[in-house]
Amino acid sequence: QVQLVESGGGSVQAGGSLRRSCAASGRTFINYGVGWFRQAPGKEREFVAAISGTGRTTYYADSVKGRFTISRDNAKITVYLQMNSLKPEDTAVYYCAAVPSLGIVKVDANYSYWGQGTRVTVSS
Repeated sequence: QVQLVESGGGSVQAGGSLRRSCAASGRTFINYGVGWFRQAPGKEREFVAAISGTGRTTYYADSVKGRFTISRDNAKITVYLQMNSLKPEDTAVYYCAAVPSLGIVKVDANYSYWGQGTRVTVSS
């Protein structure tokens, strides 16, 4: 069993930055791929970014590419999502998720463990 606890997030003006953290407990974290997803009001949950178990490979949705950075510190068993140049359309509840995979996983249905979700609000 893997437990994920998220922190960070909150409210920021457009153009600002926030950093989300996703701390894990449980199994050997390097064996888990981690992804970030978000769900805006009235919309389906969508993929944001993912990182492989070793951290060598990352993948981003086109909507956040160049603005968001996903990283991980396996010694601290924590994954980060640095969000820069935030836009009002980035407003959503953000979730981290983990799956026992060494590679990149982009489909939310394939993830086994989920964090509690935290709202990010970007005002114009």
